[in-house]
Amino acid sequence: MKLNELQVSEGSRHVRNRVGRGESSGNGKTAGRGQKGQKARSKVRMGFEGGQMPLFRRKPKRGFTNINRKDYAVVNLDALNKFDNGTEVTPALLVESGIVKNELSGIKILANGQLEKSLTVKANKFSASAVSAIEAAGGKTEVI
Repeated sequence: MKLNELQVSEGSRHVRNRVGRGESSGNGKTAGRGQKGQKARSKVRMGFEGGQMPLFRRKPKRGFTNINRKDYAVVNLDALNKFDNGTEVTPALLVESGIVKNELSGIKILANGQLEKSLTVKANKFSASAVSAIEAAGGKTEVI
């Protein structure tokens, strides 16, 4: 293939149809919307049911969003086996090593799995069983 042999692929050059730009365009005057009426006007909002009480207003409201809620990034004990003995595991180290993508409101350590290394773990929250499992493995826990 040479530069002088390049051609536009079929159907890739589509020209936009400019409506309401004169009768000779074929889409002038009413711009392809027909004569008067609701569908000829500019917009009908989403969920509009012709003046009938819309579904989202017929149904009762339910629940609320607690603005004070804190979401913690959860780390299980078996994920901590990745580190060497005596390592100080901090939230920054967990993010850097890829165990946690986003710290959110903090890190919570849960006791799922078995810990085989003695580590110093610093986190925002611990479950009671996670604290006992870390200390049983010879490590320490510290709440930040």
